[in-house]
Amino acid sequence: MNWLNAEAFTAFGQHIKWSDMAGNTIGLVALVLGWRRSLLTWPVQFLSGLILFAAFAGHLTGSAGKQVVVMAVAAWGWWQWSRGRQRSQDGSIAVRFATWRERGLMAGGALVGTLAVGGLFTAYPSLSWDPWPDAYIFVGTLVAMYAQARGMVEFWFAWLLVDLVGVPLNFTNGYAFSGFVYVIYGALVLWGLRDWWLRSRASESPLEGAPA
Repeated sequence: MNWLNAEAFTAFGQHIKWSDMAGNTIGLVALVLGWRRSLLTWPVQFLSGLILFAAFAGHLTGSAGKQVVVMAVAAWGWWQWSRGRQRSQDGSIAVRFATWRERGLMAGGALVGTLAVGGLFTAYPSLSWDPWPDAYIFVGTLVAMYAQARGMVEFWFAWLLVDLVGVPLNFTNGYAFSGFVYVIYGALVLWGLRDWWLRSRASESPLEGAPA
């Protein structure tokens, strides 16, 4: 798997790695599928994590470990959307706004999770080059994936908050392709947010009986 960390090409003075390009391009496809409320979004997210895990395993243990968590959440999200889910008229996943209690729990979980993961990364520098921004992005990604799995419109807001840190961090660390992908993420997130927002407002009733 050494080829994954080999240079694919150079653009604007930045060296683009195969792993960075492949993993993030597939992640971008997963986001589009999420916007379309397609069940395929989850196996595609899993594949993205698998590629990045293969690229990091053996020399960046912390980064590889983070991809294992992302893959686990992707598998859980697929399970959530697969079992007993309420569908809209076109057969896709029905979406809704989170309750204030759910928003509070997600915000609190993000705060506690970022503090815990950031502290871990700080204590073990080999796990991350930028402990606190990396912890913020990692935990924010998990919160976004959780909200997506529950069909919450807040999924898109979580991605916007991740983008605010992800774009400058990736460019600073030399992962130019990831930075460009995050910029595209931002545009797709705004588009997806509008779509899910309108669909949730157009629903005759809020989603009930959502799987726990």
